[in-house]
Amino acid sequence: MPLLEINNLLKQYAAPDGSTSTIVDVSAFELEPAQQLALRGESGSGKTTFLNLIAGILAPDSGRITIAGDEITTRSEAARDTLRATRLGYVFQTFNLLQGYTALENVELAMMLGRGLDRPFARKLLEQVGLASRLHYRPAQLSVGQQQRVAVARAIANHPQLVLADEPTGNLDATNAQTSLTLLRDLCESNGAALLIVSHDPTVLDQFDDHRDFAEINRASQHAEATT
Repeated sequence: MPLLEINNLLKQYAAPDGSTSTIVDVSAFELEPAQQLALRGESGSGKTTFLNLIAGILAPDSGRITIAGDEITTRSEAARDTLRATRLGYVFQTFNLLQGYTALENVELAMMLGRGLDRPFARKLLEQVGLASRLHYRPAQLSVGQQQRVAVARAIANHPQLVLADEPTGNLDATNAQTSLTLLRDLCESNGAALLIVSHDPTVLDQFDDHRDFAEINRASQHAEATT
């Protein structure tokens, strides 16, 4: 059974002129347990919306998203939040760290919203990403690369079955980008989590044996190209 299964997923928005703009139109998509897949997509292609639909942050207009046998599209917003906290990890492009909390507290808070606090594991994760000496630093006291590593540790904190990553290296220099990507992939592998990453960076995409163009699965992109 696929870990992630998507059928006839549709998300539209109202355009300023009153017309309807289709952002995501995916007829079928699957991800296997522990699979690591990279999707190539340019800015504005709908790839972030696609991840947010999978994460339950957004509700689709129609279609089905099933994670580990559980359909999430029919759930309430609160139920989707619970599923995201317990089964999914998300590495946001802008990190989304809580500025008033330390690196350790950011990871621990994610645990408290999910499967429950496990302070030794939180410390272990931060040590694994090279932040053993920065546990009690707040985000503003960390470099951009260090903030990204906190975000990676937080994404793994609840032993997720699936980790989503939206342009996870987009704000980093080449060295920090490579470090963060390697850490993310290694942590997913060691924790048995599948990884779905979206990026426009060829240096990121080329590191994945399994990679596809998002436009190949998103019919909204194909329709847009046909009309230009």
